[in-house]
Amino acid sequence: MALKTTHAAALCAVLLAGGCSFAEDTLFPSTAPVQSEAGAPPVLGSGTFEAPGVTNGIATGTFVGHKVVGLRSDLSQLQSMLGRHNQSLQGIRTDTVQDSQRFHGTVAAVNARLQVGTTPGNPILNQQWNAAQGELDRINEDVLKMTRLANEVTNSSALAAYLLESVRAARQLSGAVDEDHRQLRILEDETNRTVVLVERLLTELSDDINRQQAYVANERQNLNTLAVAIKNGQLYSSALSGRGPAAMPASYDMGMAAPRASVNTLGADAPLVTIRFDRPNVSYESALYTAVKGALDRRPGASFDVVAVAPAGSTPGGAALGASTARRNAETVVRSLTQMGLPANRIRVSQSSGATQTGEVQVFVR
Repeated sequence: MALKTTHAAALCAVLLAGGCSFAEDTLFPSTAPVQSEAGAPPVLGSGTFEAPGVTNGIATGTFVGHKVVGLRSDLSQLQSMLGRHNQSLQGIRTDTVQDSQRFHGTVAAVNARLQVGTTPGNPILNQQWNAAQGELDRINEDVLKMTRLANEVTNSSALAAYLLESVRAARQLSGAVDEDHRQLRILEDETNRTVVLVERLLTELSDDINRQQAYVANERQNLNTLAVAIKNGQLYSSALSGRGPAAMPASYDMGMAAPRASVNTLGADAPLVTIRFDRPNVSYESALYTAVKGALDRRPGASFDVVAVAPAGSTPGGAALGASTARRNAETVVRSLTQMGLPANRIRVSQSSGATQTGEVQVFVR
């Protein structure tokens, strides 16, 4: 959500203690469309797959007539199998809907508490987060059940195709009477309809599985972001891998030596965020999230360079100690980004030294 001017002033006051500085919004021209985030689970398929049944026939006593009896029995077994598949599917769908409702209810309760403000690391919110994690695991188990069912339906699909070919081949056998061929035509029609139902079931299952897998993966990233929000007692909009409507903030300089807000005049090669680790427990995650989220909204495919900048030491030992500390700080920043939902393959870490009195970590967009 784009920040209004009054909100920007408030954000500036909050971030003055954060030890971070931002590059200007003009680093990212607003060319990419902003997409809304889906807060609800994907809609499951609604099809039911009831077999058409098998028409009884009259025994003719011919060789082909005996084949018809066997094929009719095979089709009846296939349709019974299809009925079991359908029953399993409807049960899984019911479980998935219930698990999703519980999950979103728990997450909504956490977000509502964070929205009005809470203490960092609130133990009640941590318990609710753990409950949400368990509920998401149950949704994932539902997806695994769908996958196992899809494997069974695939076997049924192969059996249905074989049965249809067998019925068609029986019409070419010699020694049949007209009644045999009449029953074979009926059997072929019913087998055809069963094949179509099995294929529809398999297609709907595959679509459900693909949507649910993407949904679970996205919600796991959002849970990671929520964990960071609970840790800091402040609401974040969504995981960094999404395309939420958050906007880049105005440009601020939050140096500890001069605690005031001002617009940076940095070029395109300037870091998006600079985090100065000039004291213990630097609170940078909220500022980092806002900046990186805004960058991704403007350039969804962006990747990031995290650079550990070590101060120049007066002695070789001091320089080595500063470099080691800067590297640990960079690893901490990378860990924060991945917890916020940014994929690890979109982060590159490097190290340099600079004319800084204290170590810092710079984040660049590439």
